[in-house]
Amino acid sequence: MKRFWDVAVVAPMDDGLAVLLDGKPVRLPSGAVLRVREVRLAQALAGEWAAAGGTKGGDFTADDIALTRLVGTAQERIAPDVAPVVEGLAQYGGSDLLCYRAEDERLAALEAAEWDPWLDWARHSLGAELRRTTGIVHVAQPPEVMAALRDAVAAHAPMELAALGVAVPALGSLVLGLALVRGALDAAEAHRLATLDECWQEDFWGADPEAVNRRRRIAADIALAARFMQELRSEMAGHHRPV
Repeated sequence: MKRFWDVAVVAPMDDGLAVLLDGKPVRLPSGAVLRVREVRLAQALAGEWAAAGGTKGGDFTADDIALTRLVGTAQERIAPDVAPVVEGLAQYGGSDLLCYRAEDERLAALEAAEWDPWLDWARHSLGAELRRTTGIVHVAQPPEVMAALRDAVAAHAPMELAALGVAVPALGSLVLGLALVRGALDAAEAHRLATLDECWQEDFWGADPEAVNRRRRIAADIALAARFMQELRSEMAGHHRPV
């Protein structure tokens, strides 16, 4: 895509803030004006449009306006009907990465040390006591656990659901995704936990370039979700390890 504007600024519009490109508001595919209420997020959106392509006529990609894409997803696809998104995200809890432990005793011990605190966090913070298993055979989570996870997801506004929609598939864990979005976990630590098994295996067998590249893409998705939440709600920027 070619950059067609010189200046990107934030301006009030109706009941929110819009990004103006040479005086014209950024619009979504539907034609609706992209609007947010949060000043920091609006400034971040304008910042990525100001940087995209460098100067007028320069090339840019959708990755250069990633925050804008998330806002657009929340505004157009999620806000009109949150139920399908809530249900889809909640289903990740039925096969959460943190519940599947290795058969190798050394790796299983590492998983327990690193992952159990976050399952404890899910029990205390979400009211969901997830079952663990060894190996890859599916373990069904009790209905009350799935209901608690569904309620935890449903408690989030459309913008937060957009962030979850990026983070949870990347992490393979609803628990880690919720911890990230709620500010209990930062992006780097979430990525480390989600790739714990893979990195442990690499210590023995060496790195696979394809796997390394995949982890980089995952890290970028997690970082995007975390940055979006930081701009959306600056009070959630802090993080801590659960006890």
